[in-house]
Amino acid sequence: MNESIRARGLVKRYGEVTALDGLDLTVPEGTVLGLLGPNGAGKTTAVSILTTLLTPDEGEATIAGADLRTQPDEVRRRIGLSGQYAAVDEVLTGYENLDMIGRLYRLGRSRSRVRARELLERFDLVESADRPVKTYSGGMRRRLDLAGALVAEPPVLFLDEPTTGLDPRSRIDLWAIIRELVAKGSTLLLTTQYMEEADQLADDIIVIDHGREIAHGTADELKSQIGGERIDVTVTDRSQLTAARDTVAVLAMGEVEVDHEAQRILAPVSGGASTLMEALRQLDAAGIALGAVGLRRPTLDDVFLTLTGHRTDDDAGSDSGSSTSSASSTGDTSDTSDPSRATANSEVAS
Repeated sequence: MNESIRARGLVKRYGEVTALDGLDLTVPEGTVLGLLGPNGAGKTTAVSILTTLLTPDEGEATIAGADLRTQPDEVRRRIGLSGQYAAVDEVLTGYENLDMIGRLYRLGRSRSRVRARELLERFDLVESADRPVKTYSGGMRRRLDLAGALVAEPPVLFLDEPTTGLDPRSRIDLWAIIRELVAKGSTLLLTTQYMEEADQLADDIIVIDHGREIAHGTADELKSQIGGERIDVTVTDRSQLTAARDTVAVLAMGEVEVDHEAQRILAPVSGGASTLMEALRQLDAAGIALGAVGLRRPTLDDVFLTLTGHRTDDDAGSDSGSSTSSASSTGDTSDTSDPSRATANSEVAS
């Protein structure tokens, strides 16, 4: 299978801080690579390098057959980029935004107009096409931004946390669009902090932290790496949470996770249903009242917790409000300077 994206040994430093530390990536044609990691892990830095917006200090890469260092203009002609925030002009209408991007790509007046109308229909934006974008909802802006990345029908797409801030319905709608693009042969590199999103969309997943790969595989392979099952217990009385944790910990194969707000305990175990029954007997003997109890397989959230020491939820809420602080503390400065669609496409047009 042909490789649409291939990167070897990517390094990016900001003074004494190393944002990327020898990252390797391979994305076969017509597949989705999910690039996961906490805030400041280097995800946006990697995307910015692969889309020619940053220059690596070390390493090499090819995108759709074009060399990143020696053929940057050719790389830009073959890619589309949707950044962390919907980079659309709020004064222009949805139609005018897409028409402008077509002109920047030098599609010509007629083709730009036709392509804009095609994409407005494809992304269910026809009724709002002639309204200023400042009147759009967050989900509509996100769809328009993704439409902008597709104006020139690029074979390779980079989507940097494309569903951050969207409501569940809008997120599911965007997932359907992404699946459609892949079914038609597009290659995607997707960064996300939503584990369910990676589970749903990615053919292959790389987890990075501090600019380095710490795990690589399919969703099922990553789940298998941490092994076992999880006993999931919710207590009705918060004062019994510590006692419940201590009771379950005797049967656990690793660290027991406690969610004080949800009054919930999650413990990795082996032995399946028999271990669950034993846990129930011991909890009952200890007089602990349960609200809910279950046995489940590991999720990607469990994988992320095991690999990085915390769940993605700890960072996800800060994407829109504190990316500056997270970027400055880690060297992932591109998190705070995500280029606008117009800037990206101006470079493509040049």
